[in-house]
Amino acid sequence: MLELIDICFERNHKKILDHIHLTLDEKKFYVITGPNGSGKSTLAKIIMGLEQPDSGQILFQGKDITHLSVSERAQLGISYAFQQPVTFKGITVFDLLKIAVGLEMTEEDALELLKKVGITSREYLHRELNRSLSGGERKRIEIASVLSRHPMVAIFDEPEAGIDLWSFQSLTEIFKELASTSSGMTIVISHQERIMKLADQMILLENGTIKKIGDRKEMLSEILEEMEDAYE
Repeated sequence: MLELIDICFERNHKKILDHIHLTLDEKKFYVITGPNGSGKSTLAKIIMGLEQPDSGQILFQGKDITHLSVSERAQLGISYAFQQPVTFKGITVFDLLKIAVGLEMTEEDALELLKKVGITSREYLHRELNRSLSGGERKRIEIASVLSRHPMVAIFDEPEAGIDLWSFQSLTEIFKELASTSSGMTIVISHQERIMKLADQMILLENGTIKKIGDRKEMLSEILEEMEDAYE
């Protein structure tokens, strides 16, 4: 179980998160959605430890992790995929996967991981993680690195951002499998209908507060209507 208790976060005298209370359970797929600037990505970063709350408490399996570092949270089984995957000069795809697993890994093991995200060519293993890879390729490789850890908490910040249609279709298939097989919890920041349809529960943020939490069936149509109204 992951608990966020009265989390507040402010930047430049502006409230980004305002008294957030949230309890997330294992074996559930959560989608956090809401308009731009509602605090979604900040909330994800606070769970991972990339940002520190100004006040409040974070408990993971009953342990206070509020002030633990990113690496300490990773050791507890919390993983994070960035909205824009980072690049590493001189680091190959194979290097990244070995670092992610933290164990010895064969090329065959790495290929099996990449196949899960739609990359089947052995040639990718020895390519550098730089901008010669497309946004969709880098996104899928980062997702493979998260999956390789078998995390207790897997956080994906707008995984659909900057990828092409084919990559997005592949991405939704990955999340379908993750939703049905993962023993941990999955948290996805997204406003894409296909991803929202996979959720067990949805969390709607607005102006840094939780406007509503509920089952997908009761919330999806309402959220999609609000999105349509916003774009009219």
